[in-house]
Amino acid sequence: MNTEGLQSSRVEEIFAKVDANEDLTKEDALELLSINNQSADFYTLIQKANELSRKEFGQRGYVFAQIGLNSAPCAGNCKFCSLGKDNFVAEEKSEKSLEEILQQARWIVEEKADALFLMTTADYSIEKFLQIAKEVKKLLPEDMMFIANIGDFNEDTAVRLKEAGFTGVYHIVRMNEGIDTDLPVEKRIATLDALKNAGLELIYCVEPIGPEHTYGQIADEMLRARAYDVNVMACMKRVGVPGTPLYEKGEITDLELTKIAAAARLVTRPKKSMNVHEPKAMALIAGVNQLYAEVGMNPRDVNAETGNGRGFSIQNVKDMLAQAEYVTRA
Repeated sequence: MNTEGLQSSRVEEIFAKVDANEDLTKEDALELLSINNQSADFYTLIQKANELSRKEFGQRGYVFAQIGLNSAPCAGNCKFCSLGKDNFVAEEKSEKSLEEILQQARWIVEEKADALFLMTTADYSIEKFLQIAKEVKKLLPEDMMFIANIGDFNEDTAVRLKEAGFTGVYHIVRMNEGIDTDLPVEKRIATLDALKNAGLELIYCVEPIGPEHTYGQIADEMLRARAYDVNVMACMKRVGVPGTPLYEKGEITDLELTKIAAAARLVTRPKKSMNVHEPKAMALIAGVNQLYAEVGMNPRDVNAETGNGRGFSIQNVKDMLAQAEYVTRA
């Protein structure tokens, strides 16, 4: 029996549903994720995702920039993170001053990024964070997305985030949440609901993906993102940080991440942009039109200033997008 021919036929049926603007099912997602990375179907998948993004997003590429405000042992205790309280392997504990944050925010504005993210550990003072945010907001153009990437919170805090000037929040249910982290899935979902109820935009990502995670788990997070009607979607592979408990489990390949991103593009149908992290050039022909630049703390890095480590600069990601013929803000 020619099983490759049967799979190709099934993939074409899924593509027909995409063309008809029908929601793909979990079964459809699993079919796409199960495609062999060396098969002809792999190339038809990334071509379809690229076609969809070029049709719906045009040539528009997006640059999102993130400032990590602190480096400290975190109660979230994620087993893949350089800042987990039981596996803190960052080079030092540190916290940016307001002036340092404002200086980096000014630079991000001058470099014409589309969004500014402020990221902290889960224990960072919400009062301090809100005060910083109000000062940063004064520097931002009216059309610049302003995104919080912090620990869990309730609806009252969500309202205060909006009042401080945030337009959205990056928040997710991670791979193996509650197993590889000390954070209950229910608490993560409660935060997702709180921010949506407050009228904040949700920025979602399937992450951090490792070799041990099943396609079923990955598909579930794609469908969760779609259920929250996300405009901005992403996929991120787990980066192995030496000294963290999950380091020995290894990493998925960039090729596998590209396939997952292409499948997520078709399943989730974000309305504004599709991202892959960390930036990967090959994913830009698989429906990805948005990349991140980072300064400050980075949970995938041991360097307290990731701009000197793993973090990409704004110009780096603009150049990558340009090579894929995406146009960023002038």
